Amino acid sequence: MSDSQRDARIPVLVLAAVLGVFVWSGLAPRDRFTWYLEVFPAALAIPLLVLTYRRFPLTSIAYAVIGLHAVILLVGGHYTYAEVPLFNWIRDAFHLSRNHYDRIGHFAQGFVPAIVAREVLLRRSPLRPGKWLFVIVFSICMAISALYELFEYGVAVATGSAADAFLGSQGDPWDTQNDMLQCLIGSVTALVLMSRWHNRQMTAISKHESDSTARVGKT
Repeated sequence: MSDSQRDARIPVLVLAAVLGVFVWSGLAPRDRFTWYLEVFPAALAIPLLVLTYRRFPLTSIAYAVIGLHAVILLVGGHYTYAEVPLFNWIRDAFHLSRNHYDRIGHFAQGFVPAIVAREVLLRRSPLRPGKWLFVIVFSICMAISALYELFEYGVAVATGSAADAFLGSQGDPWDTQNDMLQCLIGSVTALVLMSRWHNRQMTAISKHESDSTARVGKT
């Protein structure tokens, strides 16, 4: 199997896995209202990525991390973030102060948008790899985190105690700041560790698109 054929299968495999987890997540979640709030980003992203696949296919890295983030959201939606069983066990086994599953979610909230924003900017704008790209992508990730915290605030104001499970602060007065810190760490981690690999995949996509255009021009 060629690299291009292998890469073409990755979005399909990711989609199938995410849809399977989506179905499981929606079966008798702990709190249905919280489930709707937690999974709506995945519910928006899935059809958007399907609709744009032919016109603007992303790299395999992008699809893989988006799929992983969707699974994180769906698991959190099913149990609520403060009650994910594995992280309850970790809390009890290591005598931690809280269930830290939401920290994983907010780390992903920085890591995944960093890859996606970086790819869109490099492929659809004059920006090139360098300091300005790093700063702009980092700023986009932090803006997403801030907007999400404002969304949580708005839901809490509008619904009162019904949003307690969605907020998942677990009594931490610095929960918002800690969430944004995890987003910061996630975005920087993605930019530092993944950029070269990401660049190679984008180069391969550009070459494939150029070859396809050349073949169309000859027909």
